[in-house]
Amino acid sequence: MGKLEGKVAVITGAASGMGRATAIRFAREGAAVVVADLNSQAGEETVAEIAAAGGRAVFQHTDVSSDSALKALFDRAVSEYGRLDITFNNAGIGGATGKLTDISSEDWDKTFVILTRAVFLGIKYSIEPMRKAGGGSIISTASVAGLRPAAGLHAYSAAKAAVISLTQSAAIELGHDFIRVNCICPGGVVTPLVYRGMRGGEEEARRNMARAQPIPRAGRPEDIAAMATFLASDEAEWITGAAMVVDGGMNTGNARLNFAPGFSGPSFLRPDRSNEPPRTR
Repeated sequence: MGKLEGKVAVITGAASGMGRATAIRFAREGAAVVVADLNSQAGEETVAEIAAAGGRAVFQHTDVSSDSALKALFDRAVSEYGRLDITFNNAGIGGATGKLTDISSEDWDKTFVILTRAVFLGIKYSIEPMRKAGGGSIISTASVAGLRPAAGLHAYSAAKAAVISLTQSAAIELGHDFIRVNCICPGGVVTPLVYRGMRGGEEEARRNMARAQPIPRAGRPEDIAAMATFLASDEAEWITGAAMVVDGGMNTGNARLNFAPGFSGPSFLRPDRSNEPPRTR
């Protein structure tokens, strides 16, 4: 029997990268998974891969910048599977990058809408169904940048630091309901969000990241999926309010990273914004 047998999980940003790897791992461990993402094609492919392996999953097109879309996501989980046990607030973007003088207020705000407000709403809409289930596990993707900021990632670092703080305050409030709230702080993980638009693509990202921390290999989405599975399982029933660092040792002394000015959006879109979908404030 799997570690998550009989549980129901919602995962945002589950069409690619860490979210996809976690959805596949959760299903393999026995959970029914609601795969949520803006990218419908890749999201349906994730569901198909889970189904082909004998797992249970459905896809819900979700814009995490929309309050109503997130509410509908959690309603779908309950209507489809009858309960909610696990939430993984994972959807993200790189957001506003570059020097402080180059960042617009619009890009700063958009970064926080996706990286911080969406986590707040994911926690908020998990509470009622998890209380009815007798408890649950809420996990959010933070970052080592929320612990040790990186040059050129001012908005991202601040937004992820807010996720860590929100994780702790929510853990205090929800502990009496046996709802555990934790976050994961990944380091350099090779995902489409990272290597999209990079010269040399995935292999170049992998080589660069292998040099960025004491353990000389790049992070894999499966590394984060493994930690998420642990936090979602009953093995972690006395862990809450924690920021779990999964980074190959990067946080011991990060190298200086340089980011060009601009805005890094969803991983499946071009960097020029010309096909960026509208987002509801």
